[in-house]
Amino acid sequence: MPSRPPRLRIHGPTTRSAVLAEGFGERALRHPGLRRLSRDTYLPRALADDVDARVAAVLLTAPGDAVASHRTAAELWGLEIPLQPRDARVHLTVGPGSAVRGRRDRCIHRTAHVPADLTETRGLPVTTPARTWRDLAAVLEPPPLLAVTDQVLRRFCSAEELAAALDRRPHGRGAKRARDVLPLGDRRAGSPMESVLRWLLHEAGLPAPVLQYRIVDGAGRLLAEVDMAWPEHRVVVEFDGEVHRERDVFVRDLRRQNGIVLTDWTVLRYSSADVLGRPADVVAQIGSVVVG
Repeated sequence: MPSRPPRLRIHGPTTRSAVLAEGFGERALRHPGLRRLSRDTYLPRALADDVDARVAAVLLTAPGDAVASHRTAAELWGLEIPLQPRDARVHLTVGPGSAVRGRRDRCIHRTAHVPADLTETRGLPVTTPARTWRDLAAVLEPPPLLAVTDQVLRRFCSAEELAAALDRRPHGRGAKRARDVLPLGDRRAGSPMESVLRWLLHEAGLPAPVLQYRIVDGAGRLLAEVDMAWPEHRVVVEFDGEVHRERDVFVRDLRRQNGIVLTDWTVLRYSSADVLGRPADVVAQIGSVVVG
């Protein structure tokens, strides 16, 4: 009996030329288990939503100096960017002299590489968290940029390190935005949408809140650590994410809020639907109790 042709087994990123070099034909590239990212880049369908695999696949056909940057670097570092549509493309930064062009699976940025701004994570070349923040300042509006700033300060960098990254690229797109947002960054921020709300309050000229403020009762016992507070006005603002809809969490929130109110604090609670759908009303409500 004639021997069976070998079965195509692809467990990671590959290219069209690599598959053909193994003796397989074009038909193998149409296998339902493969996802075509661009004309010469393929990935097992099971890995299509894995950022590490997508970056590794695109790098197979990218210039040798290419590094993951911008939104892709943020994803590799686990940074959440609110208010942004999904972008499945891999963002790469290459040197200014590179002639490589973008494809449907990649967005190309060109700038001179600075060694201090480059590193690796999980074996992939990537911009540092500080450089990623500086790059995102060029493409994000202030509210999502503040959310990224808070996360980077909490997990990776000091404000001085972010300022140094800005000093390495003090001009060009996003420089002023980065300077405006950096002083407002706070590592205590509890969620990206809280950061968005803080920017709205700042833009409206309201006083900055104290984040993760600890409220105690008359005996000094801790009642709650709240998202935002204006202690001089005895005002609390809480942001309720998806987890607060769970029954056990909801019941606990009610009991917690009752304890805060009984110690003569005003409590305002908002969801993402409020912050995104009626931001002017939210700002006006908070302003009515923290101004004057």
